[in-house]
Amino acid sequence: GNIYWTDHGFNLIEVARLNGSFRYVVISQGLEQPRSVTVHPEKGYLFWTEWGQTPCIGRAHLDGSEKVVLVSLGIAWPNGISIDYEENKLYWCDARTDKIERIDLESGGNREIVLSGSNVDMFSVAVFGAYIYWSDR
Repeated sequence: GNIYWTDHGFNLIEVARLNGSFRYVVISQGLEQPRSVTVHPEKGYLFWTEWGQTPCIGRAHLDGSEKVVLVSLGIAWPNGISIDYEENKLYWCDARTDKIERIDLESGGNREIVLSGSNVDMFSVAVFGAYIYWSDR
């Protein structure tokens, strides 16, 4: 198995084997402030959230190729990101808009607000079955 992570200091997304071997940079170009990553091994996708001048939700293949921006409007500080494998939905939380939203992970369409709070400062989100879990700071 592999583990993916973001490096805020160098604006990179990296991968390595679980034992730390075969470490390499997956994406180094076009990232400003990557925050969180999640992967869909079956579909071969890597997703990430990004702050910076142009906050967005991005997708690429696990090797970093074919990067696309799935969401770039109506987000500010997208933090945590999670996949609902059964429904093929991608969830994220935004610390500035105080929302958890979701989209179809293939097309990026059918954007929906799942939860909207006030002054919640959402930090991470996880989806399992019919449940959504989140943390705030």
